[in-house]
Amino acid sequence: MAVQAPRITAEEFERFAALPANADRRLEYIGGEVIEVVSNQVSSALAYRIGLFIGMYLMQHPQVEGFVTGSDGGYVIAGERYIPDVAFVSKARQAAPSDRPYGLIPPDLAVEVLSPTNDPDDMRIKVGNYLAVGTVVWVVNPSKQLVQVFAPGQIVQKLDIDDTLNGGDVLPGFALALKDLFTPAE
Repeated sequence: MAVQAPRITAEEFERFAALPANADRRLEYIGGEVIEVVSNQVSSALAYRIGLFIGMYLMQHPQVEGFVTGSDGGYVIAGERYIPDVAFVSKARQAAPSDRPYGLIPPDLAVEVLSPTNDPDDMRIKVGNYLAVGTVVWVVNPSKQLVQVFAPGQIVQKLDIDDTLNGGDVLPGFALALKDLFTPAE
């Protein structure tokens, strides 16, 4: 859902996002437009679960140093401003979380959980820009129970509920059976 139709600069976006009236809004800057991120409980719950799985992995693998951010952690990606649902940043890339609304260091991994308000064109732009800065992207489609894995220089992997999502070079040894993600124990 576009908040403001005319194209603006990144600096204008930052001023707009910093207005007191926008303090409680989750805003992204994609293709020169301000986009308000609106999710739903299904997408939010899946994102939370993925963040938990990554957090548990990091506790069990202390040699993999870094931090996880949730849906309030923003990043500057190829000059734009994105708020992935979950992200992982290695300590090698950034020693500690930034206190800026949109951190300047791109994450190693960005997780985008689709919701009904996601625009497919915006998602294509985001994935392309993430890849351009070296970020691996997991695009999670709750309604189809699919995950697409985009990694720089690699062919897209399409995983369904019978597959296992692995962390690749970013989270070595991480494995998540998608049936455990999409059909959580009650």
